[in-house]
This record gives sequence, C-alpha cells and structure tokens, in this order.
Amino acid sequence: MKDDKKNKKNIKIENISVFSGIIKGLGIGYAITAAIFIIYACLITYTQMTEKNIHIIVMLTTTISVLAAGITTASGAEKRGWLYGMLSGFLYVVIMIMIGVIISPTVKLGSKTFMLAVLSLAGGGLGGIIGINIKK
Repeated sequence: MKDDKKNKKNIKIENISVFSGIIKGLGIGYAITAAIFIIYACLITYTQMTEKNIHIIVMLTTTISVLAAGITTASGAEKRGWLYGMLSGFLYVVIMIMIGVIISPTVKLGSKTFMLAVLSLAGGGLGGIIGINIKK
C-alpha cells in the first residue's frame, strides 16, 4: 500500500516535470524560429536575396526548432522521450498553424502544411530520443 502511494507521487512529479519541459521546449523552439525568421527577413530586405526559397527555409527552421524542443522536453522525462518529443512537435505545429490562421485568415491548409506537420512529429520524436539519452 505504501509503495502505491509512492508510485503515484512519482508519476505526478514526472508529469509536472514533463509538462514544464514541454512549455520550456516550446519556448526554445519558438525562440529559434523567431531568430531564424528575423535573420532571413533582414537578408531579404537588405540584400538581393528573394523570397523564392521561403518554403525550404520554413521547413528547415521548423525541423531545427522542433528538434530542440524535443530535446528540451525529453530531458525532463524519465522514459518515453520519443513520445514527449513528438508531443512537443505536434503542439509546436498546431500553435504555429493557429497563429498563421489568426494572422492571415486566407491561409490554406494543404500538402505543405501536412509536410510541416510530419516534419514536426519526426523532428520532435528524434529530439526526444536524443534528449532522453543525453541525460544517461
């Protein structure tokens, strides 16, 4: 009976640390995204660079950001790092899509959005695997 209470307490503590890890991971992911987008915007504004490659930049930025978010999220977990990393990747892309729809209601959800979601899940999962193994 005493072990059951101890296990429940450990589960609650792990859930809190994972939740705070997700929040921290999303914050880091969005900070990386903002930094890269600001740099790219400055390059487009002040150089001869065009917006021709913006989709590639968005995909690479998303992958790097969710990888970092997954690593951060999983570093607060005891196990199932890939799952928590994928969760942070999923939340990242859902929030990003919601922001896009709010800012520009004419945004169309199509194959590029689907590819962004797949990259977010994969990058977050890979980041989760890396993050859980960095601790060990």
